[in-house]
Amino acid sequence: MVLVPRSAVKPLPDIAAMRFARARMFGMVAEPEPVSDLAPELGRPRLLRQQWRDVAFLHWAVRPEQVGPFLPRGTRPDVLDGHTYVGLVLFRMVGTGFGRGPPLPWLGTFLETNVRLYSVDETGRRGVVFLSLDADRAPIVAAARVGFGLPYRWARMRVADDGGALRTYTTSLRWPGVRASSKVVIRPGEDLVTGPLESFLTARWGLHTTRFGRTWYLPNSHEPWPLRAADLVEIDDGLVASVGLRNAIADSDGRQRRPDHVAFSPGVSAEFGRPRPATPHTRGGAATRHGRPMC
Repeated sequence: MVLVPRSAVKPLPDIAAMRFARARMFGMVAEPEPVSDLAPELGRPRLLRQQWRDVAFLHWAVRPEQVGPFLPRGTRPDVLDGHTYVGLVLFRMVGTGFGRGPPLPWLGTFLETNVRLYSVDETGRRGVVFLSLDADRAPIVAAARVGFGLPYRWARMRVADDGGALRTYTTSLRWPGVRASSKVVIRPGEDLVTGPLESFLTARWGLHTTRFGRTWYLPNSHEPWPLRAADLVEIDDGLVASVGLRNAIADSDGRQRRPDHVAFSPGVSAEFGRPRPATPHTRGGAATRHGRPMC
């Protein structure tokens, strides 16, 4: 499958790759962990649990150097067959709760759309980096920004199901200084046999974020994604452009390309563990994986 015409690939400075090449000279960078559809042991304590339902996955293949500058320090674009990906993921968040406590009434269920990149850190852990997370619960937006440093934005959102054939996701930002909206319509199809690309995009057992001047890894765990093929019926999206990636997913005429991969899932139930530093500490010049938790 050729996702990006090779004639369109032009060499650009890859700041992240150069930084990692220097670090590798001193033995500080581990090879990426194997991709696995089975989550590693999460460990305790468990901070959050939530369900991700009616999930639409849209992905564009891009050159790693196009997104490297958007990643936190100490991470680099994760690559499959020479490409990395920009993701637009739309879904319903259901039953969010802390630890083993009950789901939060009203606040724990909301709509979310996120724009994400795919990362690997100096310890070899693969993850995602969120450039935006749009939600229709203002208190959730404020809490996530303050508590975890995640780039949540308040938005007016809707998910519509016409009885099973079509899923329609609409988003309109209500965020200061940013005007953007999105409409995505998909038609879920048959069960999708998980291949290397599907595993690369969905078997992500943590996220990378910057907090207190440092890059952190927030691990999660859930069952393997039950994926279905999906047809893209309509897309009119400004959210990817709103985070600075307009050119990364544009065609030769400057218009947004159609996604290279579209899928749907009825969802999974997820738990989150305690954040850990994403970069190894050094003791006497040797890299280690140990570090104090963020919270």
